[in-house]
Amino acid sequence: MPSSGPNRRPPPIKTHLHLETPDGRTEIGLNAGDLRLPLSELLAHRGHPLNTRCAGRGLCGGCEIGLRAGRLRRPSDGAIIEAGPGDRLRSCQLQLIEGTDATLTVPARSLLRHEPAVVAEFKVNVPWAHDPLDPQARIGAAVDIGTTTVALLLCDLATGRVLGEASAFNAQIRQGEDVLTRIQLCYQNPAGVKQLQHAVTVETIQPLLAEACAEAGITPADVGVMTVAANTTMQHLLAGVDPSPLGVHPFQPVFLEHRTYAPAALGLAFGGAGTLVHLLPGPAAYVGADLAAGLVATGMMYDDGPVLLVDVGTNGEIIAKVGDRLVGCATAAGPAFEGAGLTSGTRGVKGAIERIALQADPYVAELGIIGGGTRPIGICGSAYVDFLWEGRRRGIVQGNGRLEEAFVARAGAAVQADEYGRKLQLHPRGANGPIWISEVDVARLLQAKAAIAAGIQTLLGLIGAAPRDVKTLYLAGGFGLHLSLDHAIGCGLLPGFAPEQIQVVGNTSLGGAFLALNDRSLLAEMQAACARMESIELNLQPGFEDAYIDQLMLP
Repeated sequence: MPSSGPNRRPPPIKTHLHLETPDGRTEIGLNAGDLRLPLSELLAHRGHPLNTRCAGRGLCGGCEIGLRAGRLRRPSDGAIIEAGPGDRLRSCQLQLIEGTDATLTVPARSLLRHEPAVVAEFKVNVPWAHDPLDPQARIGAAVDIGTTTVALLLCDLATGRVLGEASAFNAQIRQGEDVLTRIQLCYQNPAGVKQLQHAVTVETIQPLLAEACAEAGITPADVGVMTVAANTTMQHLLAGVDPSPLGVHPFQPVFLEHRTYAPAALGLAFGGAGTLVHLLPGPAAYVGADLAAGLVATGMMYDDGPVLLVDVGTNGEIIAKVGDRLVGCATAAGPAFEGAGLTSGTRGVKGAIERIALQADPYVAELGIIGGGTRPIGICGSAYVDFLWEGRRRGIVQGNGRLEEAFVARAGAAVQADEYGRKLQLHPRGANGPIWISEVDVARLLQAKAAIAAGIQTLLGLIGAAPRDVKTLYLAGGFGLHLSLDHAIGCGLLPGFAPEQIQVVGNTSLGGAFLALNDRSLLAEMQAACARMESIELNLQPGFEDAYIDQLMLP
């Protein structure tokens, strides 16, 4: 008689899964429940998480795998997928078949294991006093929670000296690449809020705190206060507050004001009795505390302008200031400049192509790879900007982003076509095969570029300024640090500016959190800025749509 109850053993599984990654080959043990999971989820459970940037909706291609042997099933239509050369299969849309062995290959760019290029450097353009936010605390922690990455630093509150730093991917990226995907998860599943809170606190911030404390030679119990700067959605999720209202008109946040929490209330463990986590204030639903922190760190608050703060990250946010007027907006740029949804796209990690120089006749692509090496894993954002500029300048790409016919005629095998259109080979032997840029990739990059450029133009129009009138454009975030300013201007990402107008300021979100820790008056300055800012919905602004369409072209 079969056993029953809690000690019943799962039925034996005749299916075997073999995995080939850049680190070697392994066999993954399976149970009956695994056959019901998408492959991407199964692999995550077995310690091989992939870039499920779109939360497993099959939209981004971040979790692509190859099927070397065996068959897989696509649950959406019941189709059986056979092994074939050059497979690029989206693992989130596939399942194993009971009784059928499968051998999968996972390219390096699909693995969620590379060290992120998180920017912990920032430029502080304002003087600040030694008047700590918590006068009783000896050590403070400042945290920047980005949609993709999280950076943390520890400082001695008596001197302002940085004692330790740590950074990592935001563990929430397993649930989706952008804020809208995470908002949708919370809307569809009430448990999603707690899942995402746990991901950012227990799985991300707590290990970073431990790492930074080890570097500083202290323990988490020694950390007496923490400040956090993040976009509005990230602030809600850190606090365990449902961000669903941010996903539907009128995009009303549950809170924007400065809030404090005991660490334990957020799932964090540090400090002692009376220790608080301070969530910095934000001005609007899609212009968050990270930008308010940047306003103070850059000194924009004290400049009559016209001045601009532009942060091109997973989201694109822009603030313009002239006199006492502050105007801010967010753009729907999406994560294209982080490689999401692009044929060979990857984040700025070791092995990624970060620089491109082109020659058209004969065709030659000279590449700069992060960390050196000869077999790149993919292309990151700064290189895509190089390609837009170099491709247009060298007569390889037309103004509409398509390849020039004359170039195609003489490029030979460097240009190929598949079901998505034509693509240009940048490298014949990347870590997992040739590295390509397709015409579809360029179209997506132009959409992201156009959103940023049209947003800048629209805000400048609202304050009555032209690009030539701007005293300083503060370019924030890690993307800006690695960007060629000449190429960003030349391809139209920063239209009408000159390099000498642009100041690259790094992670001003972390910089503002650091300043708030050390000088309590600057927290009041952030609150004042948030109260003054006008938040603009670009799609409601006359002329924005026309500007966006114009910017879809390469100059």
